[in-house]
Formats: sequence, structure tokens, C-alpha cells
Amino acid sequence: MVPESEPRSAGESTAFEDSAFEDSAFEDSAFEDSAFEDSAFENTVLPDPSLAFENTVLPDPSLDVSIVVPYYNPGDRLRTTVEDMVRVLDASGMTFEIIAVSDGSTDGSPFTLEGFPESVVRRVSFATNVGKGHALRVGLGMGRGRYLGFIDADGDISPELLAPFVSIMQSLAPDIIIGSKRHPDSSVHYPPLRRLYSWGYQHLIGVLFRLHIKDTQVGIKLVDRKVIAAVLPLLRESRFALDLELLVLARRLGYTHIVEAPVRIRERFGSTISLKAVWLLLVDTLALYIRYSIRHEYDAALAARAAAGDAAPGPG
Repeated sequence: MVPESEPRSAGESTAFEDSAFEDSAFEDSAFEDSAFEDSAFENTVLPDPSLAFENTVLPDPSLDVSIVVPYYNPGDRLRTTVEDMVRVLDASGMTFEIIAVSDGSTDGSPFTLEGFPESVVRRVSFATNVGKGHALRVGLGMGRGRYLGFIDADGDISPELLAPFVSIMQSLAPDIIIGSKRHPDSSVHYPPLRRLYSWGYQHLIGVLFRLHIKDTQVGIKLVDRKVIAAVLPLLRESRFALDLELLVLARRLGYTHIVEAPVRIRERFGSTISLKAVWLLLVDTLALYIRYSIRHEYDAALAARAAAGDAAPGPG
């Protein structure tokens, strides 16, 4: 059901878990970075993802919040999730936009978003499946918000969390806020096997990247615009490990003020874990480690960013 009144967007009053193992639908492929005017492919279906060029230079900020919703075959959950997001953000009094990116959905879910004002829900659809990371990179590159974030489309993570996330951002001014299943105030119930997978993965992250974060893969994050502006041109991940790549590169540039916030995880946590998803996440994580720590493929770009003043003050 379309909201009765058009939500706030630019020019009006201002005021803001699941693990990656749920992301098995987002698979495969790579993408070359380049700047392009996003309006050229907004609200269209692109038969070939190579026809879309990612914005690596963000558009001018004109809103309070931009939230990206990447999705692949979520069914009618998508409409409900976006309606809840519109309701929550509109009630906050902030100006906002929701950028919904279909990663080759074949279940008709992109059509469920028809009827929302284009200034509030911006839509991009790819005809083929590329990967969640690619969808996020495209969506973040279109963001016009002072804060940019993303949330999973299936509704397992309540959109109600967006309001407290923005409130934390405004009061504490962190660089990044991440949802964490391990926060003492989180409400999460999931089976022992999934708990074991998640525990093992986070320990692996600690060993490989010395990243002292309790939970990197929950599907809700909010980031200060300056961090996205600095990191987005460096991102390469197209599948599962985009969250991790973002955190690793942000820390390297000195953006170390990260707040882990509580989350509430809904009904589908009992669903079967895809071994393929687990394997692909591990492959992507190890590939990131090789690029970052062994081949040092990010070093030149990171040094250039720091020299240009894109790094945060303090330790890198």
C-alpha cells in the first residue's frame, strides 16, 4: 500500500542481522569502476551490468539520509520492508531517499515498488545477477545523504532500527555504525550451527585483518558521508565481503570511530544455511586478504587518498 502522504525529501524539514550467510542469492562477477551520472540508468532495467558505471565521486549532499536496499528475489517482503522504511524515516522528520537496487531479480519484486514517489524511492534494476557487493557500490555511489547506509531487503532486520542508528550518528558523530548480533542489548535467536559459523568467521577476521569488531556481517550499517567519499573509489568487492572491505579500508584511512549497535533479528533465522554461501564468503574474504596484505594492491590508492587529505586525522 502506498503511503497516504508523500514522505519528506529534499527541500523539506530536516532532523536519523543477519550474517552474510543469508546472502547466498548474491553471487558472482566483477565490475570496473568509473564515474557516470546515475540518472542515466535510474528506474530502468539494464540488460548488461557492464552498461552501468558506478559513481566514484558522490553527488552533492542535499538530504539527511540515503539508505541503499540491495535485493535478489525477496518476493513480497520487499514492498513491506520499503514501506516500513518510508514510515520510520518520514516520522523522524529527516529528509531522505531509499535507493533500491535489484541484482537481477526474476520474481517480479522490482514491480512491487511501483507507486512510490521517485524522489523518495529511487530504483535501479540489473537484468542479470552480479552480486550484493556490486549492488551496494552502485547504490552508495548515487547517495545524496549526509549519512549513507544500507539494510537487507528481506525484513529480518527491522527498519525501525534506522531511527536509533541516525540518532547515534547525530549524538556521537562516529565514522561508522554497524549492527551487531553480539551487542548485549541485541535480540537474536539462532541455532548453534549458525552461531558456530559466525563465531568462527569473526575470529578469522581478527587473525587476518586485526579488525577488532565483534560482528562485521550484519545487514545494517550507517556511515558518515566523508567515509564513503574516501573509500568508495577503492572498493572492488562484488559479492559477499563488501562490508569487510569497507571496514578494513576505512580503518586504514584513519576512520576508526566505529560504534556497534544492538539489532533485533526476525523470524527467518532458523532457515537453512547454504554451504555454498559459507564457501563463497570464505573465498571472498581470503581474496580480500591476498589483495590487501600480500599483494598490497590498495597501497598506492590509499597513499594517494591520504596525501589528498581524504584520510581522517589520527592514526592510519
